[in-house]
Amino acid sequence: MSSTTAKSRKIIITQALPYANASLHLGHILEAVQSDIWSRFQNNSGNECLFFCADDTHGTPVMLKAKEMGISPEKLIEDIQKDHEETYKLYNINFTNYHSTHSKENKKYSELIYTKAKDNGFITRNTINQLFDESESMFLSDRFVKGTCPKCGAEDQYGDNCSVCGATYDVSEIKDPVSVISNTKPINKESEHLFFDLPKKIEALKEFLANGDLQKPITNKLNEWLNDDLQQWDISRDAPYFGFEIPGEDNKYFYVWLDAPIGYIASIDNWAAKNKIDMSALWSENSDYEIYHFIGKDIAYFHGLFWPALLSAANFKIPNGIYVHGFLTINGEKMSKSKGTGIIAKEFAEICDPETLRYYFAAKLNDKVEDIDLNFDDYVQRINSDLVGKYLNIASRCSSFIAKNNNKLSETYDLDLIQEISSQHESIIEHFERRNFSKAVRLIMDLADITNKYINDNTPWKKDKDEAAYIATTALNAFNILTIYLSPIIPKITQEAFKFLNQTNQSFDDVEKKLEKEINKYKPLLKRLDPIIIPEEKEMTEENNYINIDQFTEIDLRVAKIVDASLVEGADKLLQLKLDVGELGERNVFAGIKAAYNPDELINKMVVLVSNLVPRQMKFGLSEGMVLASSDDKGIYLISPDSGAVPGLRVK
Repeated sequence: MSSTTAKSRKIIITQALPYANASLHLGHILEAVQSDIWSRFQNNSGNECLFFCADDTHGTPVMLKAKEMGISPEKLIEDIQKDHEETYKLYNINFTNYHSTHSKENKKYSELIYTKAKDNGFITRNTINQLFDESESMFLSDRFVKGTCPKCGAEDQYGDNCSVCGATYDVSEIKDPVSVISNTKPINKESEHLFFDLPKKIEALKEFLANGDLQKPITNKLNEWLNDDLQQWDISRDAPYFGFEIPGEDNKYFYVWLDAPIGYIASIDNWAAKNKIDMSALWSENSDYEIYHFIGKDIAYFHGLFWPALLSAANFKIPNGIYVHGFLTINGEKMSKSKGTGIIAKEFAEICDPETLRYYFAAKLNDKVEDIDLNFDDYVQRINSDLVGKYLNIASRCSSFIAKNNNKLSETYDLDLIQEISSQHESIIEHFERRNFSKAVRLIMDLADITNKYINDNTPWKKDKDEAAYIATTALNAFNILTIYLSPIIPKITQEAFKFLNQTNQSFDDVEKKLEKEINKYKPLLKRLDPIIIPEEKEMTEENNYINIDQFTEIDLRVAKIVDASLVEGADKLLQLKLDVGELGERNVFAGIKAAYNPDELINKMVVLVSNLVPRQMKFGLSEGMVLASSDDKGIYLISPDSGAVPGLRVK
């Protein structure tokens, strides 16, 4: 790695792409904060650091989520991207550019990289047995299969990797597979797929792992995977699939893990075009930019093996390094919505100032692959002690003495204290560079303690106006240096602190700079935190099984008339119903009422239909809603409206 004090480094960093099917949680913010702090530090140190990200938009989960919501995948990812960008802005994440993998740029580079890899002999074609959900008429991607890990025997694991032992495997290897979509046992079905010949790039990967900037545990794990019978990588998926079609193929789409990391390049290209910058200068074989990825440990396999191998096969520059962090836990537990620990970042920002979370994460982050725990009691104590009680306390205490001097600073100050504070400049830079933010924070707070001790020892409240101004001026110059040190971590608070000091935003080169003659009136920059209480999601019980009126009104219940009914060949419980729903037209519904009703007796019967239920593709056909019925151990009873109701009327 380049020297931490070297200037004019040209750096590109990326953050792992959040998936476009849900709002961001605090785990996403942990990674964003780590990346943003490092980026801000580099720019504050005189280097050029460009920071890119995008929404990861393709794949079966997005397609199914959109179907469930009754909207197009394009509309879903548009809404989610807006939500993601708003959330990142709340936490002051300063991207150079934020984009989407569902973009013309990503399509261009996905096709380009695939074509180059193909032309260079790295794409093969094989017929494989794949898990197929008969009830949904679709092949199942690895994340839509759960079963028993083939390596350690852990149950309820996804079809691509085990959360218990960390093993990765092909979905065909998982034991006792079950479709996550329909909860049925899938069958094996043949399909021709395209593969990237990963074993052909073993030597290039060995070189990358030997020379790239990676944490030792990650290098060791990647080498372990590299030497463990490396397999060809399936890069295609069958229709139906939301993504880019593979050029020259019928009903074949790029696997999301092929085009997702290419989204880094696409976001850069999008920014370069808008700013009339030559893309080849940013990311090409001859680029002089250092490229680093910030990711979570769960995707180290893809970024450490597949991604550099694919780039190498297509003659693109391989990243200089990969920086991996651990998972976020909440009060010692894995994040879980059902346990009240799956906290949405936008909702948390309504409870606590996002700047305080940035600081808390920084106080725990280091260059190791360790899980980070967000303990709410510790969080409150640390913010109140460090930011309020130590750092901002300096400004609060000293401002009153300067106010008595008409906000005029003393022309001189105690150089000994300033030299002591600025002497740690290189150490703090080194900690930031190595991503040991926790060490930087500890050192900065030690310096804040020294400054507060200086104030206490010199008792400005006992001195005359001039002496008090001298002491306060000294402490405020120290406060200015501390503000420079903290600026990558809490950019909003430090920006306001600079305004108070009558300074523009300062760089790490400005630690020797003396404050101007006058400061502004001090305004509190942060309130003490009260104990944090996150509302827990209560499980429904028979005694408390309530929904609110808004939830009820989301259900569109309509009067419907059965105009035709028939048996369903091959189905033990189903009848096929054709319903007249008035202004909504005709609906086809499969209902599990065969045991209670003959088709002929249902003709012209009035029923109640859930009309806005997501249509379900069954192997017998498309079911477009659900008719309401009650049941007990004696039979099934369709719910019918009173006489006078006509097809299409809404039940209110």
